[in-house]
Amino acid sequence: MAVKQPSPHPKHRLDLVAGWRDGILTALTLASGRLLDADTPIDAGLALRVATAAAVSGGFILFVAHYAELRSELIHAERQLNLRSHGCLAATRLGRMALYNALIAGICSFCGALLPLLLGVLMPQVSWCAIVVALGVLALLGGVLLAYIGSRLEII
Repeated sequence: MAVKQPSPHPKHRLDLVAGWRDGILTALTLASGRLLDADTPIDAGLALRVATAAAVSGGFILFVAHYAELRSELIHAERQLNLRSHGCLAATRLGRMALYNALIAGICSFCGALLPLLLGVLMPQVSWCAIVVALGVLALLGGVLLAYIGSRLEII
């Protein structure tokens, strides 16, 4: 029976992958009509607005998710330690940690949204290539997740 050891990965891999994925999908959702319409190509202003919207929404969602997860872990630890006052551990650096994780996800979301849209701006005649590149990046992110999950599985 051999156990496969996990290889080292970035500490914030969920934030990185979720941010990129969210940004790409938001960009494709909001700007696909302009990317596929050769009569009205996408411009840099629209690309920046969509990327900013992706960053704000993705960052906020992950902030709330991280905050709730960390808070529940700390409250569980308080119960395990039989502390009399509740919320003491959760009031430590919880907000800053969640904000930092959300900031990473927001930046990745911004970059993920901006990448395909800038391709559409730079190549207005073949702006549909931006969709192909976005799908390729999504497939690459899926491969990264598969490699990470595969390295975490035990072989029995």
